[in-house]
Amino acid sequence: MNPADPWRVPVVVAQIPDTGLHRAFEAGEATRAAMADLAGLREIMSASASFDLKLKSGGRVHLTGEVRARVGQTCVVTLDAIENEIDEVIDLMFAPPEQIPSLSALTDEAANGDEEIPDPPEPIVNGVIDLGRLATDVLFLAIDPYPRRHDAVFEPPVEAIDPSDHPFAALKALQADDAPASAKKDPKNPGGGKGR
Repeated sequence: MNPADPWRVPVVVAQIPDTGLHRAFEAGEATRAAMADLAGLREIMSASASFDLKLKSGGRVHLTGEVRARVGQTCVVTLDAIENEIDEVIDLMFAPPEQIPSLSALTDEAANGDEEIPDPPEPIVNGVIDLGRLATDVLFLAIDPYPRRHDAVFEPPVEAIDPSDHPFAALKALQADDAPASAKKDPKNPGGGKGR
């Protein structure tokens, strides 16, 4: 297993039957541990995917399906261990790399009109669609970057007010230093009278 790409489920496009292909799979313990490490998660308790692939004209493949996972995270407010469910629905088109620029241009044209904008197609790399890598990407994108417990409320820390920290405290100190010389007492002659 490649630690940088732990969930691999390759499907050769040429082997997809005309009637389509259904693939359902789960990530094993070692794969989940490697994925959790990559995503910076405490753990991934479960991860599974289910996909249907159908051949289209021009060597394209229409893929629909779902990725489900249960991930262990840390609440950003309380630092408690929490668990989150991920359930993502996928609807993508895969195409040979040479078709990507023209199909992406069609997507850009649709963006200028009123019709619904289709997603640009994903490339079929060396005749293969890696369902595991796709499932990993979908899972990672669905992770909440700021997870919090449902009842967690952020309260800023309350600080006691320090009188010396007041904005005008420095001015008051300057005033005391600038008192008239006549008001200041001579430490050698505390009575203020003339010496004999």
